[in-house]
Order: sequence, then C-alpha cells, then structure tokens
Amino acid sequence: MKTIKLDAEIDATDQLEFPNQSENQVATELGLFPQLALLETIIYPTSSHLQSTNTLAQLGTIEIAPAEAPLTLFVWSRTRILPVRLTDFSITEEAFDTALNPIRAKVSLGMRVLSVNDLGFDNKGGNLFMSYLRQKEQLATRLQGGAFGALGLTGVP
Repeated sequence: MKTIKLDAEIDATDQLEFPNQSENQVATELGLFPQLALLETIIYPTSSHLQSTNTLAQLGTIEIAPAEAPLTLFVWSRTRILPVRLTDFSITEEAFDTALNPIRAKVSLGMRVLSVNDLGFDNKGGNLFMSYLRQKEQLATRLQGGAFGALGLTGVP
C-alpha cells in the first residue's frame, strides 16, 4: 500500500497587492476561502446528496450499500496521476486580512493510493493506476539495478 503525505502553503499576498485587477478581486473580497472550500468539498458529500438521502430516509427508503465516492485524483505531473483516498486532511489558517478572511494557510493531506485491488480493472481509477504502474516499471528499467556492485558490495556477507 502506497501512501503520500503532502504539505502545501497557499498565500494570497501577491493577489492582494493589485486588488483592482479582475483576477484578484475574489482574493481581495474573500481571501483564500474559495480555495479552501474547494479542497474541503473533496472530503464531504454534497449538500444536495445529504438532502436527498435524508428525504429517502424520511420516506422509509434505505440504501444498504454506501454510495460510491467520486474518484479523487492526485496529479503531480503528466506522468504521475494516481487515484487516491484521502486519509488525513487539515488546514491551518496562519494569516488574515482585516475582515478575518484567511490570506495564508497551510494544507496537509494524507492519501492512500488506490490500486486495481481497490477499484477493479474495469474502473477508470483502476485504469489510471495501471497506466501509472506501467510508467513506473518503464522508469525502473532505465537503471541498472539489482546488482550488488550498485550498492558497493561484492557479494552476500
């Protein structure tokens, strides 16, 4: 099982320097709230899903199997696109504007990579994992590994 831990710092200071530019108006008005809200939508079901589930429960309809969560992808480069499940998520707001909107925050994410064992071969996420695995195997062949000499050894002691 592969896990990924990522800490990112998000800062709106540069956007606040030129508040009249159209692309900076959201940051001027709300700070980082929109970016932080977008990240949080990954971990919570939507309000419409919660409302429809509540309505079905009130009508006496109960779904035993849990609804399938949307596929979450960790995209780190063109060659590293992985299906993941968030295992840890935290936001630390570190600086604020005068209206107490966060303008600097640290986001910590813990993720578990989902493989074909989790998703199946017919799932889009399973296909993405297989593509990633094939790319990794191709990268591994570019090195001359496996020989004791590569580790500075002449044999097994």
